[in-house]
Amino acid sequence: MSEITVYDGQPLPFEQLTKAIAERRSLYGRASGLRIDRAERGEAWSSLPYQSVFAGDTQSGVIHGGVVTAMLDESCGMAVQLALDGSRAIATLDLRIDYQKPAKPGLDIKAHAICYHVTRSIAFVRATAYQETEQDPVATAAACFMIGANRTNMLQDREAYDVPTLDLPEEDSGPFANSPFARCLGIGIADDGVLHMPFSSKLIGNPVLPAIHGGITGAFLETTAIIGVARELGIATPPKPIGLTINYLRSGRALDSFANVSIVKQGLRIVAFQAQAWQDDASKPIATAFGHFKLRQAADKD
Repeated sequence: MSEITVYDGQPLPFEQLTKAIAERRSLYGRASGLRIDRAERGEAWSSLPYQSVFAGDTQSGVIHGGVVTAMLDESCGMAVQLALDGSRAIATLDLRIDYQKPAKPGLDIKAHAICYHVTRSIAFVRATAYQETEQDPVATAAACFMIGANRTNMLQDREAYDVPTLDLPEEDSGPFANSPFARCLGIGIADDGVLHMPFSSKLIGNPVLPAIHGGITGAFLETTAIIGVARELGIATPPKPIGLTINYLRSGRALDSFANVSIVKQGLRIVAFQAQAWQDDASKPIATAFGHFKLRQAADKD
């Protein structure tokens, strides 16, 4: 890894800013292999090489929606940093994902994120995730980021951090036997039916705090919603995500996380749900999510 000149809270020249973003991103982002391929002011093109651990369903091989969510979250963050000067920390306030089609197994995922408006304290971003062409998206996103969210600055932090490995624990049975990515995150179900995600270094976004990656929190909420809705409706085939809006309320600390879901409205084809995630106090959620699922037959492979 090349050396980075540290400017101690001062603006970074654009070339230096781009290098810092490439080399000092989140721990999860680096573990996943996410890379920035091209940079312009306020605009980032990134790519995520395919890994078998990204699968959400071993039968179809379709990539877990949470992988796409985490990639879009970090890609949007890249665009925000490229619109700024590298002197301030940022944090996701909210993130909306609309899924157009499932990501195909074996293919890299690419993203193009644009920070189109910046105020003194808020940055607005939109992004597209795709595999073959940007005109044929896998998912689109819209997000808001807080500028100067805390006193840390990953882009100018001198400390070196070990990059974790996205390993895949063995599981022969259980609700996540066919979901490698959920198993990679360590997600399980507690005795009371609440979903549990134990803390590990692979979940970290900001290593300076440290804090859980916002995209991973979104992936946890989405997994909770899929499992919880299927269980409550008594259906064997998991519902298909249509859209998901995540609101980040508190920083996810280096603690175990828990989540549950409730059905807001059920139709013949569409289910609206609401989920929340917390850590040591269920009355103080770190994030909430609202979204829609499409109910599908076992033969529907989307």
